[in-house]
Amino acid sequence: MFGSKAPPAQGDDKEAPASPVVNDAEASSGLPPIDQKPFMEAIWPVLACGAGLFSDGYINNVIGSVSTVFTYQYGDVWSKSQSAKVVSAIAFAGTVVGQLIFGYTADRWSRTGSLLISTIILIVFTALAAGSYYHGDTIGMFNILAAWRFFVGIGIGGEYPAGSVSCAESTGELQGGSRNRWFILFTNSMIDWGFVIGAFVPYVVAAAASNKYFGTIWRTSLGIGVVFPLILFVLRLKLKEPEEFSRNSMKNVRTPYRLVLKFYGFRLLVVSLIWFIYDFSTYAFGIYSSPILANIYGSSAPLTTVFGWNTVLNLFYIPGTMLGAPVSDRLGPRYTLIIGFLTQSIVGFIMAGTYTYLSKPQYIGAFVVVYGIFLSLGEFGPGNNIGLLAAKTCATGVRGQYYGIAAAIGKIGAFVGVYVFPYIQAAGGDSTSAAYYQYPFFVSSSLCIFAAALAFFLLPNVGQDTITLEDEKFRDYLTAHGWDVRQLGLKVGESVDTLPRETERTTTSGENKAEAH
Repeated sequence: MFGSKAPPAQGDDKEAPASPVVNDAEASSGLPPIDQKPFMEAIWPVLACGAGLFSDGYINNVIGSVSTVFTYQYGDVWSKSQSAKVVSAIAFAGTVVGQLIFGYTADRWSRTGSLLISTIILIVFTALAAGSYYHGDTIGMFNILAAWRFFVGIGIGGEYPAGSVSCAESTGELQGGSRNRWFILFTNSMIDWGFVIGAFVPYVVAAAASNKYFGTIWRTSLGIGVVFPLILFVLRLKLKEPEEFSRNSMKNVRTPYRLVLKFYGFRLLVVSLIWFIYDFSTYAFGIYSSPILANIYGSSAPLTTVFGWNTVLNLFYIPGTMLGAPVSDRLGPRYTLIIGFLTQSIVGFIMAGTYTYLSKPQYIGAFVVVYGIFLSLGEFGPGNNIGLLAAKTCATGVRGQYYGIAAAIGKIGAFVGVYVFPYIQAAGGDSTSAAYYQYPFFVSSSLCIFAAALAFFLLPNVGQDTITLEDEKFRDYLTAHGWDVRQLGLKVGESVDTLPRETERTTTSGENKAEAH
């Protein structure tokens, strides 16, 4: 505790404030501190682990453009087919399955192994989706595409617990004071850039195909989604397990789930509920894109016009996520999330209340600006920080499952939003009524305030060294309940009988520390 007061070595003054917290936590558990590596050496595992979520943004957004191409190419054959109703949503179902499966394997088997398998699934089934075909039968091709999209979703789902959790743990090797921003820039910001590129690529392809060769447009747009995970797969072949996971995993012992639930059950419920509300609301907020685009280009515009404006709308996500990343280091993810929720709810109430004016064609410029601010605030707060909170509010040994469950419940919120909001809209009248568009925003903005209150009253602050401190708290809890914490980080073939008692390790660590000073 007092070691930090010793005179620092020359040139180490900037490092001193951040290190004592980590060293104290690790020393009290008998573990040496995790070395902080040079920036370029430490940042690439963060990139390799987290950046796979780019594929989530790209693949989920590009399917909207593919659906638009199908409408132009096949007309009612597509729009009235069962596949048209499920092809977008079925990837979310696969994502939920992937989040739960890979959340378990990331804890019980391997972080890097789970990442590699999810990446392979993503590559294979994205390629199969681009080549969808069924004996020349159009409806059969739609069904095959929907089936491949489910498996693509499983691959995407694996990126959440395995990738984001490994990314969070790898940031511990970066200098304190910047860890939150790098996590955000390689997770949520990657999703947002995926959305932008997923809108821009179909625009470029449609322009190259002169808005005519529809098969080429949609297959090429889907197929390009293979490129990024293929590059990432090569990078991930060099990955090692994060140091935090190597020290504190439970993969070779029986996880004490009863103790885990008692310690983390309520917090997991709160994080999951906030994520559920965020995804639930995001779909409601998305309804404004249709009237915006309809007012801008009408219903018979060429594909390049449709995709061009879609790219512009998706660009509104970028300022929020990029500017919000450093704020999360300054204010902490909990308070940044709360600010984002509250300011977004205010703008949502304003948009709903003034909809009858903003939706007129002569005010479309003002509408787009306000809508852009609205989208940016969503990324600035909950978009950037809900995953960060999920990744850093539990111990390493169960982090993959904790994160996977929270993320899966968030995706279920998206499902619920899809089915519930048409009923909320219907309560406001038909689509010619302003209340049809206003009601969902009143509901969602109210839920934003509720989610902000949950975060304020029920979630802990998350600092630069929270992962290490959370592991220490969990160790103390397990020890107090009679669970031998020497089992944490146990390797294959090792036995607790060959290891010193935890008290001996702590005493030895304390003696060594005293001798050092």
